[in-house]
Amino acid sequence: METQLLTATINPETHNNIVYQPPMEPAVITITSDERAEITRIGKALKNIYGSYENPKYISMLHLNAYRILPERIASELSLLGTDFSSNQYGALVLKGLVSVDQDALGPTPPSWREMEQERMMEYGFISSLLHGAVPSKPVEYFAQRKGGGLLHAIIPEQDMAWSQTGAGSKTELFVHTEDAFLFNAADFLSFLYLRNEEQVPSMLYSIRSHHKDDPVLKALFEPVYKCPKDANYATDEAIGEGVHTSVLYGNRDAPFIRFDAAEQIYNKEAGQSPEALENLKAFWQEARQLIYSSFIPEAGDMIFVNNHLCAHGRNAFLAGFRNENGSLVPCERRLMLRMMSKTSLIHIQSVAHPANPYLVMEEHYGKVYEA
Repeated sequence: METQLLTATINPETHNNIVYQPPMEPAVITITSDERAEITRIGKALKNIYGSYENPKYISMLHLNAYRILPERIASELSLLGTDFSSNQYGALVLKGLVSVDQDALGPTPPSWREMEQERMMEYGFISSLLHGAVPSKPVEYFAQRKGGGLLHAIIPEQDMAWSQTGAGSKTELFVHTEDAFLFNAADFLSFLYLRNEEQVPSMLYSIRSHHKDDPVLKALFEPVYKCPKDANYATDEAIGEGVHTSVLYGNRDAPFIRFDAAEQIYNKEAGQSPEALENLKAFWQEARQLIYSSFIPEAGDMIFVNNHLCAHGRNAFLAGFRNENGSLVPCERRLMLRMMSKTSLIHIQSVAHPANPYLVMEEHYGKVYEA
């Protein structure tokens, strides 16, 4: 019997006689109606079998199920994203029309993530986790995020946090950032599944790969002279944290990774950057802002999948709970998005993981660990 092998096409580095053009936007994969129906069916079936996407039996079989039951085209694209770190890789995928969202079954958007019923997220949690499994990576949770809060987080605009630099904000631009830039063990991959976006809020993505290879502004960012406080979810006295210095760029100098948070490293006056470090960051930010991709307005059922070492994310400011209809603002259900984070290796995070839960990262700030 012949064995059929699955093959992936890796983007080769450009030849010497071709001018290199850096990637300026993510790949957009339009999901077919058959693929969407299959993925929606899979979410319902897994819920019936396992009950919860946090079921240890389900998580232990995650990679096998991802390659066995996901549509092959989608699994292949995610697997490639997880293995291609070349200068041609933008670091994000847009999966347009990934799932069908039953808005009636979803119900009204609650006032905050605290009131979000887990049962309403269950099928989407199975779908999100399967896609992380195809990278392949394992979903993880961070004590720094909602004191754990589970593997899937509802991101909802909240009235009392409208001006904050957090996912719960709305009235100010959420500057692009890599998730948890104040941690050494931040997530490798993120998924953002949009269940509602009636306000038509554009998403913002910025890839370190969008710069030219010989960009002189990037060279200074390899020096370990930059601070990054904890983000705006923390009180001021907690947010300053320890005076640990790191580089913004790391890894291969020709195709680097990035650890960056504009709000905390540049605009936070308490960050304590040296004059030289702040000057370097401002020069970088002036250039990076011109490379932000903000042309994509997610619709219900769309997903953005991000390599957190290559691509930063953010969003435009918006008025939560109102959509524009022919120039008039009309009340609508507020934006609702589901975020999941994952790591490719559980082994590498065990020194900062909860002793009884290998999926719960207890890192507080650059190596400092919360008491379990």
